[in-house]
Order: sequence, then C-alpha cells, then structure tokens
Amino acid sequence: MTDTLMTEAAAAEYLGLSPRTLQRWRVTGQGPTYRKLGKRVAYSTEDLREYLGRVRRSSTSTPSPEAA
Repeated sequence: MTDTLMTEAAAAEYLGLSPRTLQRWRVTGQGPTYRKLGKRVAYSTEDLREYLGRVRRSSTSTPSPEAA
C-alpha cells in the first residue's frame, strides 16, 4: 500500500475527529505522529493506520496507551 501525506483536515476526517482535536493532541503530545513541513502539518497514512492499531481495545477496562 502506498504511503501518502494528508492534510490535517483530511487526517481528522479519516479518524472521525475534528481538526481541533488533532491540534489539541499535538500540543499535549497525544495522537498520531505527524510531520511539520514549514508551517504545514501533515499526517502519513501509514502513521494513522499504526495509531488506530495502537488505540484498539477489546474491553473498556483495558488501559489506554496514554495511561501507561
């Protein structure tokens, strides 16, 4: 599968989140890895898929990665 870069808006849509959530996560060090290209923020499709796998849960009692 080809790895492409997405804008913040496209990444937010892909994840089902608002762009503001991704902005807040960048400030707090949460969320998927991103790239800073000048003033532009970009997200790799590979990094977004990896993030979705990392936050996958099978139970509500499973601790989140941020809690570890």
